[in-house]
Amino acid sequence: MKLFKYIDHTLLSPTATFEDIRRLCMEGYEYGAASVCIPPCYVAFARRMFQRLNICTVVGFPLGYNTMISKVNEAETLLHLGADEIDTVVNRCMIKNGDFDMLTEELTRIKKVCGDNILKVIAETCDLTEEEKIRLCDCVNKSGADFIKTSTGFGKSGAALEDVELFKAYISPNVRIKAAGGIRTEDEIVAFINAGCSRIGTSAGVRILTEG
Repeated sequence: MKLFKYIDHTLLSPTATFEDIRRLCMEGYEYGAASVCIPPCYVAFARRMFQRLNICTVVGFPLGYNTMISKVNEAETLLHLGADEIDTVVNRCMIKNGDFDMLTEELTRIKKVCGDNILKVIAETCDLTEEEKIRLCDCVNKSGADFIKTSTGFGKSGAALEDVELFKAYISPNVRIKAAGGIRTEDEIVAFINAGCSRIGTSAGVRILTEG
């Protein structure tokens, strides 16, 4: 199960129940996942139930066009409730308007409230041009965020190896890469890790790595 240390064991369904989240957390703990990634409304519940579990949650999910202050406040609230890591969805409206200074400010402010807690920036690469992805890498570098992430898993397509290769070329050495969205086999997990990903977001990790 050595691959599980790369996996953010994920359940972000809008119909997830307490029992679904409890099961996900138990699996994440049992198999040694990097984290469990769960909806914001379940963070306090998961923290009460699993004190030693690394809990990740999402901000501005899944579209990312919330106001800057709402995303900053959401991140701060979720960390107070017990989240260890934040995955924030990038504001693609800012990208399409070419307002990269504003985007850098937003990411910087979210990272400031995260402090030593990990912040991952979700790019939703399927909506971006190559030039926009490159400019986004610069924003992530300047903000101090810890990861750039390919996708929400709710877009029209998910992780692609060519996007990981592009990120590797333009991110700072201290920024890591998370691939998520549509990763459904062990071979795909290994391919993304070999391409340079430090985390893999998937809801199918247990099935993939225990059933093959």
